[in-house]
Amino acid sequence: MVAQSLRAVVAIAALAGAVGLAGCGFTPLYATPGVSSGLSAITVVVPQGRVAYLLREDLDDALAHDKTAPAVWRLDLTVDQTRDPRGLRLDNVAERYDLGLTVKYTLTSVATGKVAHSGTVSTDVSYDAANAPYAGISPRQDSQERVAADAARRIQIELAAWMASHRGG
Repeated sequence: MVAQSLRAVVAIAALAGAVGLAGCGFTPLYATPGVSSGLSAITVVVPQGRVAYLLREDLDDALAHDKTAPAVWRLDLTVDQTRDPRGLRLDNVAERYDLGLTVKYTLTSVATGKVAHSGTVSTDVSYDAANAPYAGISPRQDSQERVAADAARRIQIELAAWMASHRGG
């Protein structure tokens, strides 16, 4: 009974919020004509490496890449990764590491070969170091997955904003 009442209150609040936002002229970014279809028409090209591969996978998901349709855009990425030790112990071994990722991207029209948009995103994550040699593999791989996912999300937002301001190209 309480759960049903709570659901009803949440539904009413969501409806009131949606009506209120529509009244003030708010338009979601993906409601802008051409943004969703423009993003799905991007093919991503990355250099070799685990983080670059993870970044391409995350971008394909984030952009909803349509592999059955011909690409309209090509997104070329360069990836610069850093790994810095932090918090040295008495035995001069790091307690934590910061994994930094800087991605430079260029969006090129496949039809014309002209660069339409370019940019740079940077992000970093940290992870605990382990004393045992093999115990550090999993935290390092997890940090690579997190940094790639964050960079992909930032690139997706920048590309969506650019497409919205250019009406999809």
